Amino acid sequence: QVQLVESGGGLVQPGGSLRLSCAASGSIGSIGNMGWYRQAPGKQRELVARIISGGSTNYADSVKGRFTISRDSAKNTVYLQMNSLKPEDTAVYLCSWLIRSSFEFTARDYWGQGTQVTVSS
Repeated sequence: QVQLVESGGGLVQPGGSLRLSCAASGSIGSIGNMGWYRQAPGKQRELVARIISGGSTNYADSVKGRFTISRDSAKNTVYLQMNSLKPEDTAVYLCSWLIRSSFEFTARDYWGQGTQVTVSS
């Protein structure tokens, strides 16, 4: 089994910062793209940032210049550093990785359970 576990969410004032972590565990054969998504109440889930398997990154226009995605391969962990947070960043943040487990021939998307980020004064 493969599991993704997010952490680092919480309540922060506008202009503040948070760092989210997403750690993978289990029988991992190979890892492809790794991404952070978010879903606000009443809105569709949207891609926030991702690392493509070759190492390049891309971001939603709404977070460019404020959020940074990075990985620690040794720890099988991906981070999302969020600076200059705005109330509109409030959402549940979820990580999703494309992983081929040691027991499967093909890769599929795995999702974490999500972590709440609330930006409010």
